[in-house]
Amino acid sequence: MEYMTEKQAKKAIIDIGQRMYVRNFVAANDGNISIKTGDNEVWATPTGVSKGFMKKKMLVKVDLDGNILEGTYKPSSELKMHLRAYQENPDIRSVCHAHPPICTCFAIAGIPLDTPVLAEAIITLGDVPIAPYAELGSGEVPEAIAPFCHTHNGVLLANHGAVTWAEDAYSAYYRLESMEYYANILMITDKILGKQNLFTKEQIDALIAMREKFGIKRGGKL
Repeated sequence: MEYMTEKQAKKAIIDIGQRMYVRNFVAANDGNISIKTGDNEVWATPTGVSKGFMKKKMLVKVDLDGNILEGTYKPSSELKMHLRAYQENPDIRSVCHAHPPICTCFAIAGIPLDTPVLAEAIITLGDVPIAPYAELGSGEVPEAIAPFCHTHNGVLLANHGAVTWAEDAYSAYYRLESMEYYANILMITDKILGKQNLFTKEQIDALIAMREKFGIKRGGKL
């Protein structure tokens, strides 16, 4: 896989940040985005800045240990989580973290997104487990997501929000959209309609087998 150029990465971070903001995935200065542009180089969003109002000059470049290589703003303390994902799985090139409202409700309730009702979710997203609660900005947050970086496409952070990762920046963001859509479907069918027609094991296995066709390497088992 080729890395994004720094110019492409900066543009993508600004674009994704605006998409997060207009879709109500973040409030105030919430959320963070990062893109790996080299073996030991990561561009990331700054702390204390709304994702809807970022400028390229605000972005920060760090190495995989979190040392600032370029930029005048400070990175978010939650960047540790992103860096751990890159360290755990070199295939990961981008990480997105936000607080989509419905996903966050599931995270607060401690309910994983793992009910097999939607074909697209099974193929492109897979099951979404709950990572254990960890104090914001602490070293416990990277530890909480580490076990899932090789097997899943993202997790719900207990009592916090959602994080996704992928081999490219836009796929990481689209998984965040897919996660919120999936959570909405599960909420409506289970809690409002009160009925869900689940896929059979054979149907689930057939859908999972389709992941390879789309270049999807992870997703867990439903």
